[in-house]
Amino acid sequence: MKVIDKIKEAKKTLFTFELLPPLKGHTIQEIYDTIDPLIEFDPAYINITYHQQEVQYKQRPDGLMEQRIIRKRPGTVAIAAAIQNKYKITVVPHMICGGFTKEDTEDALIDLHFLGINNLLVVRGDPEKGKRKFIPVNGGHRYSSELIEQIMRLNKGKYLHKDMEEAMPTDFSVGVAGYPEKHIEAPNIDTDLEYLKLKIDKGAEYIVTQMFFDNQRYFDFVEKCKNKGINVPIIPGIKPVSTLNDSSLLPQTFSIDLPNDLIKEIKKCKTIEQVRQVGVEWATMQSKALIKYGVPGIHYYTLDQSDNIMKIAKEIF
Repeated sequence: MKVIDKIKEAKKTLFTFELLPPLKGHTIQEIYDTIDPLIEFDPAYINITYHQQEVQYKQRPDGLMEQRIIRKRPGTVAIAAAIQNKYKITVVPHMICGGFTKEDTEDALIDLHFLGINNLLVVRGDPEKGKRKFIPVNGGHRYSSELIEQIMRLNKGKYLHKDMEEAMPTDFSVGVAGYPEKHIEAPNIDTDLEYLKLKIDKGAEYIVTQMFFDNQRYFDFVEKCKNKGINVPIIPGIKPVSTLNDSSLLPQTFSIDLPNDLIKEIKKCKTIEQVRQVGVEWATMQSKALIKYGVPGIHYYTLDQSDNIMKIAKEIF
């Protein structure tokens, strides 16, 4: 079932969450161990992130540098299929621009289509590690709006090779990311909203937001979207703080603000366990207020640790 249909037909706020593929050399059991404690809360769907390749340089015996391309977290398509098969739950793999040519993208989409996976979250992806600016691979997409265009063409049966005969159309439903405090690379929120509207105009059907810790940021974002003519469902994304360094790392990494009251509570903590409890309490408070506001769903970023999400879900769902 498509995510957009789940949202439209829901009688209550949907519970969803996001997973990271395990590092290369680890097993899928780690994913199952994250999912199992959350099954009782009837997740409407599960997102699986995609991570682009990294470039490493190794010195050869002749003194020259050899370029090696690796993926530290491979297996998004396989993991999505395994979760769907094991739990009979809708899965939403991410599709990214980074590290993919248009041919690579089409191949991945065909694989997902074969597997009966027809929901996607489309994001550009971060710049390559060690680089400040995003640079697509030769023959790849620079913007997520271009990636959405390719998906929508495939939905019409238009593949890259125009001489394909009797090509069957796909049936992908696309969600995109939204940034209540603007994307880190956007010069201002108004410009960021214009880019977001472009993705909706290209065919995206719903928005999942970046994490935020002040609900007013989300409420304001929804109103700004409406003023821009963006009228699709906007699902808030929540991540409970979980480490002593989150008060400095999260704003630096994601260009977001943390409320003073939350920072004060984190500073009181002496252990990770205390921080995680603060994170649970703050996210629970956020979730209750968001449900009262009437959000279509709440999407939790697990970072593959579900014990804190389980505590929140017990209070909310």
